[in-house]
Amino acid sequence: MKKVFKFFAILILAFLARAVVRRYRPRVVMVTGSVGKTSTKDAVAAVLATRFFVRKSEKSFNSEFGVPFTILGVGNPWNDPLKWFSVIKSALSLLVLPNHYPNMLVLEVGSGKPGDLAQILKIATPDMVVVTRLPEVPVHVEAYASPEAVREEEFSPAYALAPEAPLIICADDPYAIEHALRSSARVTSFGSAADALVRVGAIDFYTEEGRVVGMRTSVRCGEEEGAIVVKGSVGRTQVVPAAAALAAGHAFQIPLEEALRALDAYVPPPGRGRIFAGRNGSIIIDDSYNASPIAVEEALSTLKAFPGAKRRIAVLGDMLELGRYSVMEHARIAPIAGATADIIVTVGIRARSFASEPGSAEVLSFDNSYEAAKTLYELVQEGDVVVVKGSQSVRTERVVEALLADAGDVARLARQEEKWRQKM
Repeated sequence: MKKVFKFFAILILAFLARAVVRRYRPRVVMVTGSVGKTSTKDAVAAVLATRFFVRKSEKSFNSEFGVPFTILGVGNPWNDPLKWFSVIKSALSLLVLPNHYPNMLVLEVGSGKPGDLAQILKIATPDMVVVTRLPEVPVHVEAYASPEAVREEEFSPAYALAPEAPLIICADDPYAIEHALRSSARVTSFGSAADALVRVGAIDFYTEEGRVVGMRTSVRCGEEEGAIVVKGSVGRTQVVPAAAALAAGHAFQIPLEEALRALDAYVPPPGRGRIFAGRNGSIIIDDSYNASPIAVEEALSTLKAFPGAKRRIAVLGDMLELGRYSVMEHARIAPIAGATADIIVTVGIRARSFASEPGSAEVLSFDNSYEAAKTLYELVQEGDVVVVKGSQSVRTERVVEALLADAGDVARLARQEEKWRQKM
């Protein structure tokens, strides 16, 4: 019964969302890729809002449900029949009554299985596509024949672009560059490569009053120069979405200075490198939203580079949806963790492989986040820097919650909606 309901719900939502797009004809920016989509979507929306009436995907609404919810301007009704009725009512009112509808949609799009993006592209055709990263071993690969099949699907919105429409890619990503050669779109790139249109310089921690509060880098776009400062989160990946947003702004003739001012209000979403004061004078880097091989490597790189740490503690949960690559990728990251952390804390069966080459690090292994949180609550000391990373189902935000110095910061963590809290 549940599968039948889902099937018909997807059909109805797609029909209504497609009808709304055809009626109002907003410009559509699609943000795709295997990592960093939500942060990039938020940054792109912040820049484009300087010139357009923008609606963006809420949170990580990037599926066959999430994209129509965004187009219709409704929340997730979950399993509430009355709320589903309200969704239909809202959609019909958009189609029948006069409305001040956005003239720009910034849609995060993602795929969990083959064909997902093809279904989304039947709802809306992009006027611009922003591709984040297409890594060697992407998440969701277990549902595909190969990593290349995932990359091909993630890139597929770019093939729907009209000739000379803007395609924004990362100049540091060889797979994105390779795929872009097959497109007739007008390619604009961002990154640290010398040929990037939006070129970032050395990325470093940003401090205020001697305390790390974010990241910063210089940036150049043509003859224009400036600086990107992202507060609230740490890691080189925090400035990449901002660079992508500047490239998107450039495609719409938004000057660099204006775009940088717009990014002053940009804050990375929950669970993406957010930095918090931890108990006993520790520092918590909350990267708990999800985990893939490239994202775990970046988290460990951030931990290793973080200045002034007395002890570096890596809390690493299972990386899921990797299929036949799971054992290999967990083991591959093990020596990186061993060379980075003073203490490696694994959460889940697969994650135990992270500690297979611990070097001189102390190793603590737990079956779930509850057990890890109880031990770490007593373990952390002043000067410790703790990075917390794990796939969504591992729920490593529980570890972050246990370690917060200020209980009020819980509201700023990932998955704090009532429906998620009920699953705890």
